[in-house]
Amino acid sequence: MTHLDRDLPGGGAPAALTLSPDILGQFMPLFLWLDKRGRIRAMGPTLTKILGTEAIGTAYARHFVLRRARGHAPEGDPIGKARRIAVNLLRHPGFNLRGTAIEIVTGGGGGEDGTDTLVNLSFGIHLSEAVRFFGLTETDFAASDLAIEFLFMSEAKAAVLNELQALTRRLEDARRAAQNEALSDALTGLANRRAFDAALDRALKVLGRGGRRFALLHLDLDFFKQVNDTLGHAAGDAVLVQAAKVLSDETRRGDLVARVGGDEFMMILRGPINAERVEGFAKRLISRLEEPILHESELCRVSASIGAVIVGEKGGHDAVGLLAAADAALYASKHAGRGRCTVSEA
Repeated sequence: MTHLDRDLPGGGAPAALTLSPDILGQFMPLFLWLDKRGRIRAMGPTLTKILGTEAIGTAYARHFVLRRARGHAPEGDPIGKARRIAVNLLRHPGFNLRGTAIEIVTGGGGGEDGTDTLVNLSFGIHLSEAVRFFGLTETDFAASDLAIEFLFMSEAKAAVLNELQALTRRLEDARRAAQNEALSDALTGLANRRAFDAALDRALKVLGRGGRRFALLHLDLDFFKQVNDTLGHAAGDAVLVQAAKVLSDETRRGDLVARVGGDEFMMILRGPINAERVEGFAKRLISRLEEPILHESELCRVSASIGAVIVGEKGGHDAVGLLAAADAALYASKHAGRGRCTVSEA
């Protein structure tokens, strides 16, 4: 039993309040009762759940490390002044507990031999971690303790924030998907005309700020109409998909390939550019595009004509003029017999 002596108002005789550890535990589930030698005489049920019943009778220092203590007991006051303390659990050093410690008179006496220490602890900011780690529930806290309510509110807030973040991610993914769809060719996965026009505008702006020259290529599949007419549109689609793969394989990461019409493709080649490199690149493309494509046991054969314009650094270029120049070079290749590339400079 613990006896707390208090003077009555008006100078009456002291009144003794007797509390058993069970009663103390209902008010303070994390209380710690230490004798004058620092041994544990009793603990609250929640602290017992954490330390185990075997901690009763053992030294306080076997289970706790005192990190900080503030305040002191004035002389002549057997009960003393509450001190703020902070301790670590030795077995679980990641948990810091805070609380108050106060001297109490036990056994009904007022001498030194009957002076113990009563400590009321709490998890403070580590409450949520402690609840999960030690498997605590609402019954492990005092009925008047709002800690669990605050914990529920915190977890509810975290759940709402997580859901909002997930919704934001879904909306962003949907936005990107819609943007990609708006800028991509549905059949081949290449950039579409809208994306190509934007890329050409950017390339011209970079060139105007002193950027490197680039090459603009206009490619048209030769004999594609015959494949569509004789083998059907499914075969034509297979040819377009294979052509897109060839163009993607042969271009570099910084280049752009776009499907801008039925069997028409545009390319922007960046980096060191000259006529020889463009001609060599075009020959490789044409050679690969002329390889037969098997579709449902039928061989599809096409070729390609290419018109290329090397855009120099002199400036003053505009997209409309460059597209017209590439288109003229393309038709020059077709009139010269198809399956070839015509290169001009702008």
